[in-house]
Amino acid sequence: MERKHFKQETIRERNGAEMEYIDMHVHSTFSDGTCTPEELVQIAQEKNLKAFVLTDHDTVAGVEQTIKAAEGSGVLVLPGIEVSAVYQSKDIHILGYDVDIHNEEFLEQLDHYQKERENRNDRMIQLLAEHGFSISKKKIEERFPGAVMTRAHFARYLCDEGQVSTVREAFEKYIGVGCPCYLPKKEITPEEAMRCIQIAGGHPVLAHPMLYHMERREIEVLVRYLISLGLEGIEAIYSNNSKEEEQYLRQLAKKFGLYITGGSDFHGSNKPAIQMGTGKNNIRVPAELLKNIWKN
Repeated sequence: MERKHFKQETIRERNGAEMEYIDMHVHSTFSDGTCTPEELVQIAQEKNLKAFVLTDHDTVAGVEQTIKAAEGSGVLVLPGIEVSAVYQSKDIHILGYDVDIHNEEFLEQLDHYQKERENRNDRMIQLLAEHGFSISKKKIEERFPGAVMTRAHFARYLCDEGQVSTVREAFEKYIGVGCPCYLPKKEITPEEAMRCIQIAGGHPVLAHPMLYHMERREIEVLVRYLISLGLEGIEAIYSNNSKEEEQYLRQLAKKFGLYITGGSDFHGSNKPAIQMGTGKNNIRVPAELLKNIWKN
């Protein structure tokens, strides 16, 4: 696939007043979302979004299908990824924008992450079975074909099969951190996550900093550290952020000369309170933010 660049004319203001909006943080069935690429495009049309970035966890497998699904729709789909890492025993996420989805070294690294994830998943499925649940790798793969499996898929399967009452129950009692069927991930360092994005020519952005339950001085230390590795931006407009938190992140980005991005973190029914394009606090992400990354 030829790398696409965002056209300036798609981010103009209409009649000097009505802005065009986007979503820079969206997940599909290729990771832990519940909407197919085709469904995402349909929702984007219904929400009157000009564009969205597909940012599945540790995979770009769904990008080409989503771009193809959007042909003729009036919705622009752009390539991205969300890479997980561990920083001082906390999970953090780095968004990678405009990654080259055909870069061989990049794909090899993602394949390595996938194999590590599969080993962990196999062991967690075994633990769930030992705790009396009717679950197997084959059943999960049949239910979620082609997906990059996560704990969210286990929880959804158990809920759909009536073995737990809710997805939340599955996490709180069985597969959440510290629960009997939970196993920690093999740690990927921030350096590795940043390099993974950079080798594909991508632009690294710190995702949802307020979710990491850090003091603000700790967030600033994290940002300084990531800047030393090549961080370019901060996701300031986000579903869970209060207005005050968004303003803080805008100021933090300005302080360090970073740009801001924004997104809903849409996962479909896995996070039912979050809507594509508007999140759960009626966020709006102006299309002009794409100019920081797709410059032509």
